[in-house]
Amino acid sequence: MLNKKQKNVAIIDYGVGNLYSLFKAFEYLNADIFITEDADKIMSADAIILPGVGAFKSGMDGLRVRGLIEVVKKFAKTGKPILGICLGAQLMLSKGYEFGEFNGLGIIPGKVIRFPKLKEKVPHIGWNEIKKVKRGKLKAESWKKTILDSAKENTDVYFVHSYILQPDKKGHVLSLANYGGYEFCSAIRKNNIYGCQFHPEKSGEAGLKIIENFIKLI
Repeated sequence: MLNKKQKNVAIIDYGVGNLYSLFKAFEYLNADIFITEDADKIMSADAIILPGVGAFKSGMDGLRVRGLIEVVKKFAKTGKPILGICLGAQLMLSKGYEFGEFNGLGIIPGKVIRFPKLKEKVPHIGWNEIKKVKRGKLKAESWKKTILDSAKENTDVYFVHSYILQPDKKGHVLSLANYGGYEFCSAIRKNNIYGCQFHPEKSGEAGLKIIENFIKLI
């Protein structure tokens, strides 16, 4: 746990998602956490969280009506950390294909697509393991100095989703997971920008460690 409140972190409220459990997780770790839809407060934060549960279009509409699309894009260029969670991670990509085709924030190139037909039920709900990325015959890539630093291979985290992250560049895939025999991207990273398809705030001790690692990036 962090020793004192010194990390100023803004959770962006854009009208979707369960913010309370996320707020409590950051508060438990002594982050100076607050919820806001104010552009100035967002830009002055040391880091921002883009949470979300719901449909891609609704999420983008929520950001748009509050005038926050360009704010998040501008923040992404500052070098300060961003964490997108579930829908929030999806919105960071270029396009979403849930109930149509819609533009995302485009701060990480890629698209959000539905799971293909699987033997398992969709949505994917429950605990599942995250895995390291392997490039051909090379050894698995390290998670050192990322939000997954010190996480063990096959760590269990909690998922609730029907659509999946599909970055254009393999280098932006931070971790993988497997559901119904289908391997998909479970976390993304581009420089200071991170996204988790899973919910770290609902993933017990492992999730708290991921959140703590994010705070330490500030």
